[in-house]
Amino acid sequence: MRITDSRGTTAVIGAVLGVGALITAFPFVWMVSGSVKPRSESVGHPPRILPREPTPQYFTQLFEEMDFGRYLVNTVAVVLISMTGVVLMAMAGYGFAKFRFRGRGPLFFLVLATMMVPVQVTMIPTYLLLDGVRLTDTLAGVALPGLVSGFSVFLFRQFISTVPTETIEAARIDGAGEVRVFWHIVLPLCRPIMAVQIILTFIGSWNSFLWPLIIATDQRYYTLSVGVSLLNRQIATNPSLQMAGATLMVVPVLIVFVVFQRSIVRGFTLSGLK
Repeated sequence: MRITDSRGTTAVIGAVLGVGALITAFPFVWMVSGSVKPRSESVGHPPRILPREPTPQYFTQLFEEMDFGRYLVNTVAVVLISMTGVVLMAMAGYGFAKFRFRGRGPLFFLVLATMMVPVQVTMIPTYLLLDGVRLTDTLAGVALPGLVSGFSVFLFRQFISTVPTETIEAARIDGAGEVRVFWHIVLPLCRPIMAVQIILTFIGSWNSFLWPLIIATDQRYYTLSVGVSLLNRQIATNPSLQMAGATLMVVPVLIVFVVFQRSIVRGFTLSGLK
């Protein structure tokens, strides 16, 4: 009787979770389906989930008429620049985890305190600083504010704290310098948390909208997220084109997350976060 009840409970839970998954996924399915619908179908009544005559013409229009090729290149460039920050944050985490120096505690507290300040609060002073060094309307100006994150430094510090100090000391005794210790011992051991940070950096840089909109007044430096927002003002009567832009924005992030989701979970677990 207990086995039957357990199976019945499992079936009910599975059914509820399945229905919830379908409801959650429906907007995404609608977006992808709408991106390949002819305009007549996208505005027709009653609406259809799947297109009768799918067409890729709106993706072609995005790249040929709406300059989305430039936006895509800009977004990829911003992502690549931001990736250099992963190494910088790993260095900071290594310093906080394995070095003893005066003021380490208060300095690490200041790093954690930056997590409590909304990014919107720092946008004006950040803009003024970048404007002072003439980095507005540049891809570097778009990427620099997201180069380092207090949360990421915290994750690296937590993970590197679990690395045996004896291993590092043994390398130093063998004559390895600090740079060699970091690159050849600490960094390879940090692969799980590096995978997490690379994925989070990719998602954050790819989806960044407000800062690129503020720092870039020249349309040549717009990113995909800003380009998608322009569709609402430029092509307000073509839902299929808007859906195509949204699909181009969302699908790469979804693919990266699905492929590397195990690394994300493993990295957070090994970092001591529950």
